[in-house]
Amino acid sequence: MASQSEAYYDDDEDYDEDDEDMPATERDLADDAQWKLIQKNTFTRWANEHLKTVSKQLMDLETDLSDGLRLIALVEVLSSKKFKFINKKPNFRTQKLENVTRVLKFLEEDEGIRIVNIDSGDIVDQKLKLILGLIWTLILHYSISMPMWEGEEPAPGAGGPTPKQRLLNWIQGKCGDLPINNFTTDWNDGRAIGALVDACGPGLCPDWADWAPKNKLKNAKEAMEAAEKWLDVPQLIKPAEMNNPKIDEMSMMTYLSQFPNCKLNPQAPLRPRLNPNRVRAYGPGIEPTGNTKGAKTSFTVETFSAGQGTLEPLVLNPKGQKEPCEVVFNQDKHLTYTCTYTPKVEGSYKVIIKYSGKEIPKSPFPVAVSAPAGDPSKVKAAGPGLEPGNVVSVVTHFTISLKDAGEGPVGVVITDPSGNQNAIKPKMTRQPDGTYHVEYTPKVPGVHTISIVFCGQPIPRSPISVTISTASNAKKCYATGRGIQPKGIRVKDNADFKVYTKGAGDGDMKVTITGPGNANEPVSIKKLDPTTYECVYTPKQPGTYTINVTFGGQHIPKSPFKVEVGPFKLSKIIAYGPGLHGGMVGKPATFVVETHGETGALGFSIEGPSQAKIDCKDNGDGTADITYWPTAPGEYAVHIHCNEEDIPKSPYMAQIQPATKDFDPLKVVAFGPGLQETGVQVQQMTEFTVDAKKAGKAQLDIICHDADGNPVKVDIKDNKDGTYTCKYKPLKNVKHVVLISYGGVNIPKSPFRVFVQSPSSVKVYGPGVKPGVKTNQPTHFVVDCKEAGPGDVAISLTDERGMDVPVNTVDNQDGTFTVNYEAKIPGMYTINVYFADKEIPASPIKVKVESSIDIGKVRVEGLEKSVFLDAPANFTVDATPVTTNGDGKVRAVVTSPSGAKAELPIDNKKNGIYTGSYMPIEQGPYAVDISYENMPIPGSPFKTTAVPGCDPSKVKAYGPGLERGITNKPNVFTVDSRGAGHGNLGLSIDGPVEAKMTCKDNNDGTCQVEYMPLKSGPYDIGVKYGDKHIPGSPFHVPVETPVDPSKVKCQGPGVDTAKGVKPKEPTSFTIDTKEAGDAPLEVTVTDKFGKRPADVHPIEEGVFKANYTVPEEGP
Repeated sequence: MASQSEAYYDDDEDYDEDDEDMPATERDLADDAQWKLIQKNTFTRWANEHLKTVSKQLMDLETDLSDGLRLIALVEVLSSKKFKFINKKPNFRTQKLENVTRVLKFLEEDEGIRIVNIDSGDIVDQKLKLILGLIWTLILHYSISMPMWEGEEPAPGAGGPTPKQRLLNWIQGKCGDLPINNFTTDWNDGRAIGALVDACGPGLCPDWADWAPKNKLKNAKEAMEAAEKWLDVPQLIKPAEMNNPKIDEMSMMTYLSQFPNCKLNPQAPLRPRLNPNRVRAYGPGIEPTGNTKGAKTSFTVETFSAGQGTLEPLVLNPKGQKEPCEVVFNQDKHLTYTCTYTPKVEGSYKVIIKYSGKEIPKSPFPVAVSAPAGDPSKVKAAGPGLEPGNVVSVVTHFTISLKDAGEGPVGVVITDPSGNQNAIKPKMTRQPDGTYHVEYTPKVPGVHTISIVFCGQPIPRSPISVTISTASNAKKCYATGRGIQPKGIRVKDNADFKVYTKGAGDGDMKVTITGPGNANEPVSIKKLDPTTYECVYTPKQPGTYTINVTFGGQHIPKSPFKVEVGPFKLSKIIAYGPGLHGGMVGKPATFVVETHGETGALGFSIEGPSQAKIDCKDNGDGTADITYWPTAPGEYAVHIHCNEEDIPKSPYMAQIQPATKDFDPLKVVAFGPGLQETGVQVQQMTEFTVDAKKAGKAQLDIICHDADGNPVKVDIKDNKDGTYTCKYKPLKNVKHVVLISYGGVNIPKSPFRVFVQSPSSVKVYGPGVKPGVKTNQPTHFVVDCKEAGPGDVAISLTDERGMDVPVNTVDNQDGTFTVNYEAKIPGMYTINVYFADKEIPASPIKVKVESSIDIGKVRVEGLEKSVFLDAPANFTVDATPVTTNGDGKVRAVVTSPSGAKAELPIDNKKNGIYTGSYMPIEQGPYAVDISYENMPIPGSPFKTTAVPGCDPSKVKAYGPGLERGITNKPNVFTVDSRGAGHGNLGLSIDGPVEAKMTCKDNNDGTCQVEYMPLKSGPYDIGVKYGDKHIPGSPFHVPVETPVDPSKVKCQGPGVDTAKGVKPKEPTSFTIDTKEAGDAPLEVTVTDKFGKRPADVHPIEEGVFKANYTVPEEGP
């Protein structure tokens, strides 16, 4: 990609989807050019909007792409694909060039983007003009050319509009009320962006048409801020930049390309403005020609951008008479209506379309209705759209010929496989020769039914069934496995791989293999399921093998595969472990390599979707533990080399699964004598336990090998409680290696190496095991295992109730462990210390914990000196000075006059507040003993006396039903008698009419009262307790009847619009307001002489009669 020129900008009319190299033009490229500064800012913001999804950012577009890392990140986000190999620390120029070259090659070869006049050296050398050119290439492809915009039909093929014209056409279709012909000066005054924002979210900028051009900054700012907040369209340019007469066209296109697929926030504060000028009407029913007498025809009215209003279509025949027109709302997102009528006579019709009383643009529509001369039997339809071979999402078409059939309306309805007739809208265009060209785009596979009618009758063969298939897309297939790895396969290996075709559509999968000398090699193909194939071949001689994998006649990605097959080889080196077969993203994948005395330099490499860090631990005994960390899911090839050649069976193919929260291998614990470095004897069964209680559910796998490489059988018993008991019998007096994996991932501390040794003593010391431990204060102690040898430490800590206390054990990596804990309640605690699954001699350790709480700060409220019998007595314990999360325990015991004791239930509010209640049933003194954390609260026990009676002044009534009422609807209020003693509740209501009243006991000292008045007016609601009014009773409540003018009904000759009224003759009509509520009634007659009141008098309650006389003819 040699650099030929530094210019890259397209001519105004030369944008092309398939030619994104942008030929040079003459532009001012001075460093201080205003357009250049705007463009640099815009392109930087555009890139950062995409980079923020991966937590990266460009500070300076000119310099920050020079090492290729952020350029790679940007392209990965745009293409949704990952680069396998990159230089993550490019310190040298060659490394930077390699990164950038890899990006440019990917864009050209994988994404099909032509890049001309931009070399990797230009990016590394920070040439701003060419960097801007590269970013524009990405914007043009990924933001303008490639996306499918909502409401836009796919381009039928080559020769469609340029990306610039495509974007301009879309904007013009949205903003029909405002002429917009460019991406520069037409946007300076801010009205265009206001119109666009309001078109995408009707009501966001409803007053844009009234905006003054002189307020251009205010206009642009208001519209762009609304777009950013409610349409999620970031301000890639600033309002002041849009106002600039020298605004860069490409910057504007970059910003505006975000609108076609923007989504309106449901919480947007819309202020819809009724605008009939935004109503669109289309369809054969309003075409100047093509309609015939007696043939049903229709047209569509779209009101999405016009605001909420009333549609009023009117069809007038040549005599000016109104003919019926059926209107059906289609319940779609564009708020369309289908209007259908059948012309009854020949001649010139007029279709008037009003929206909320105002005619829409182009109304009235002249429609010429001709004689019904059409003959459906002579209509012919043909074309690829009616034949097999059509696929989803690809435009197809057919032609309708009316030759010898006469004139008449043509209709086409396409029904998809689910029976939906509105999913596919055919586009019909009448050609100069009288034929109709019909285009449609199938959206789902299956049998579609195409109905074609002429003059209201089906043509021959109609309806026509067309089967739509899923398009075959080999790019969605992929192959994995050892058999297609470039290196590692040897003669006589069973080289296998799998091919996956899910989502690729319908097609044949084929595999051909060519060996050395162009000889065809046999391959076995087994279909595992409808979209998965297993392929196996056995190379017989070394050399280069070419594997071709095609689907639907096209190569799948990376096909053909080149495989170098090596000669047959024997080796003593073996490898085993879970990391050779699988693993999980972000978790260590581990395996073991044993050389068994074979000399040679060992090497390891991992190839896969991401780079993987490799750790090699040489155990100094001819074995090594290998761990790698995959960072992306997918298939990884694990190569194990000896003297730079793969050992037999290498590479191993590991399937790395995505990270999951369903299980966590790192929470699996394995313990027991069978895993300890000491205590295991030859020829004796030993065992260990795998505890996966905290890890979730997954497959447990265990591999055991002795030092000679012999596998040792391990019996696994599922205890059905999240633990497993595992047993094995070592047959030789040698080291054994045990690898334990959970869900394909090595668990902590695996692999385990088992030796015969004896542990020594363990010491425990520190403040956490000495006197002076306080509640709610962190403390710790140390478990010293330096002289005990290798082994696990386990701690059990319980309080005086026997409840477990959480501990945090930290391995200090020096043979000691620090155990942290925090006691919550005072008392005697017990610490059990276990080493190598055995309790140490000094265990258990007793620790006395003292309280750290200042009980004097805890208060009790609500316990009065006197309470009423048979009435709840409530109290509150406020412990907020000593706790804010309610972790302390409150205990309350009440003693009755007879000496009976009862523990009271306490409600912990979890914020330091506790509430309790008791109901005295004996007259006399009571004592309430309240403690916090087993310590008496100051003042406890609290004395009180229970007396008979009640206190109406303590009763409260509240609720909306005591403030105002509504007729014919339930009105509710609450009566709260808690603490008022035992008394009878009396309710009454007085008003214009009797009102039904009900009372529901809530069983908590309150009740809910409901009443329903039937007539408006003042009502008095009385609430008595113990035969006395409570405070505020009686309550004066105004009751109103809601007024709804829409429920007023008028009928009679005086309002008959069809027949009209005769001049100078009295006429009348009746008005029914029974369901509309109480309100003054006013009737006005308006004619060319002005307005005057009609003579209105009541007939019965809620019904009136209006009389009037018109002086002469007219409206």
